Amino acid sequence: MPSRDYPPILQPLRPATRTTIADVARVAGVSKATVSRFLNRRDELLTPDIAARVEAAIATLRYTPSPMARALKRGRTRLIGLVVADITNPFSVAVLRGAEKACQDAGYLVMLFNLGNDKGREREAIEALSSYQVEGFILNRIGDDSGAVAEAAQRGKPVVMVDRRHGDLCCDFVSLDNIAAIWLGTRHLVEAGYGEILFVSEPVQGVSSRLERQQAFCAYLRELRPGAACRTHESTGRDPQALEQALRALRERAGGCPSAVLSGNAVITLRLVAAIARLGWRLGVDIGLVGFDDTEWAPFVGPGLSTIAQPTDELGRLAAECVLARLQGADHPPRNILLPGRLLVRGSSQPAGA
Repeated sequence: MPSRDYPPILQPLRPATRTTIADVARVAGVSKATVSRFLNRRDELLTPDIAARVEAAIATLRYTPSPMARALKRGRTRLIGLVVADITNPFSVAVLRGAEKACQDAGYLVMLFNLGNDKGREREAIEALSSYQVEGFILNRIGDDSGAVAEAAQRGKPVVMVDRRHGDLCCDFVSLDNIAAIWLGTRHLVEAGYGEILFVSEPVQGVSSRLERQQAFCAYLRELRPGAACRTHESTGRDPQALEQALRALRERAGGCPSAVLSGNAVITLRLVAAIARLGWRLGVDIGLVGFDDTEWAPFVGPGLSTIAQPTDELGRLAAECVLARLQGADHPPRNILLPGRLLVRGSSQPAGA
């Protein structure tokens, strides 16, 4: 097959690496500054012939400008860093959706870092996102290392906490009203006639939301039943037998009276459902259950799981709006925004003896 001759300005390149603005300039026979003017829509500064040559070179090389490089040149990346404690937790995913939608509506993109419930990665997350020049942070944290976050704030980066607060950090905070939400679940189980109630959570140390829920459960149980013992269990997920033993002990303490469990989040709810199934018990009959977070699957498990629904979409949206407001110059004192939960009663907590 005969070789094909190309006009000089359209001679194709076959680079081994990503095509750069220098490649475009070389093919078009112009300077990099000329290509930059064309890309920044300043082609009115170019002659029609030069503009056509640059355009032809871009098409031939299939060159795509780097959004990051262009943003950095303008001094803005329009990126918001979002750190979540555990992406496998439905709560994290739902909050992410709300934050991402609000950011997109404002012309920003979200860059996600999943900690995987590893406390040691918090500083790594902040530093990694900072290296991409994010303009602000939305944090659903784990540990108590506030150094990296404080450093980001000192550099002028607005920071918003979601769900988990840190006493040493002075920044906007958005969360469910955990104390009021626990009241809904505890009162419902007591009024439904359950004599023994167990609160099950992931480990609470260092996690403000878990600690708030556990403490509120004990306070409200004693208020509703003066003198009642507060029973709690922390589940790590590494020892399913420990959770089963806690459930057996609950039934034994009940002595034939109805017993129930209040779950700290959706992750714990799944563990409880699995443990109850292994024990051969029936939800809403042999044991009652109310769980935090109304997931898509909650209505379809057993007789339907009673849940305390969090306004996750709204939490994510408000967190994003707090960051965006700070970026636009808002300098009001840090806000503490608490949103109400909603109790959805289904078959897993039907009145005892029904």
